[in-house]
Amino acid sequence: MNAAVVHAFDAPPRYMSFEDPVAEQGELLVQVSAAGLHPIVKALANGSHYGSTGVLPFVPGVDGVGRLADGTRVYFGVARSPFGTFAERTVASAAMCLPLPEGLADATAAGLANPGMSSMAALKLRAGLVAGESVLIVGATGVAGQLAVQIAKRLGARRVVAAGRDPQALESLKDLGADAVISLVQEREPLVDAFRREFAEGGVDVVLDYLWGSPAESVLAAIAQKGLLHAAPRVRFVQVGESAGKTISLAAATLRSSGLEMLGSGFGSASIAQIFEVVGEFFREAATKPFVTDIKTVALRDVEALWKSKDQGTRFVFQP
Repeated sequence: MNAAVVHAFDAPPRYMSFEDPVAEQGELLVQVSAAGLHPIVKALANGSHYGSTGVLPFVPGVDGVGRLADGTRVYFGVARSPFGTFAERTVASAAMCLPLPEGLADATAAGLANPGMSSMAALKLRAGLVAGESVLIVGATGVAGQLAVQIAKRLGARRVVAAGRDPQALESLKDLGADAVISLVQEREPLVDAFRREFAEGGVDVVLDYLWGSPAESVLAAIAQKGLLHAAPRVRFVQVGESAGKTISLAAATLRSSGLEMLGSGFGSASIAQIFEVVGEFFREAATKPFVTDIKTVALRDVEALWKSKDQGTRFVFQP
């Protein structure tokens, strides 16, 4: 079969022939119709993600849409290594094949599932967002951040604040439900002050962080409080991505002086069963009322040329 194949962690995958998968006990053979190029796909392909096995060669891709032998159209995830979803065919656990609702196109489902899951799982499973609470989204101009703004509003958030680097994209988030925006393209002290005003005046119950690194440090500096007699409102900080840095510096006093609770959201922090339940809910919501996002379908044979393309608010979906 034809597939994208990773031969080295420091080079893009190449479109070439790869061995055909054979379904083992508990697995199903899937004829792939669409697979999204998500940040986790790139991180696994370059060996930097904690889920990487370090074994070469392999086919990248963590999820996709396709058809089973009986014609059922499904969303599926986490194929057995070395078989990924950037191929004509792959295998998936029967427990990880989810029938898709009518009215939801293959490419749309493949492009939205991962970022939609990351947002909804973080808000519902990890943060336990309650209707009427306020959410700050750090890294809101990417695909996952755009969806997070919309999902937070649909879950009943009282106020959604979007922080990001792209000023034009930030303004467009107001049309998606953001009540306020904060530019990350400013010096540290003004940025910390902007976050601090939001915490003091609007109140923030949940922080959804897709960036980590220095933007996260600025948010945490804004949460820290001075004095001995202040109240410490509860703030759930949910860490999802690390596109701005893998590590941060955190003062111990930030934890002692505030009601900060730090959580992570990803594979491992929630069970696969929980994640797939959230994905199913997300698909039903998307089929009933589509989410606004930019999905671009491309041919799998062009994977090497397009691999290093920046997100810029657009999600590439490869089709065999």
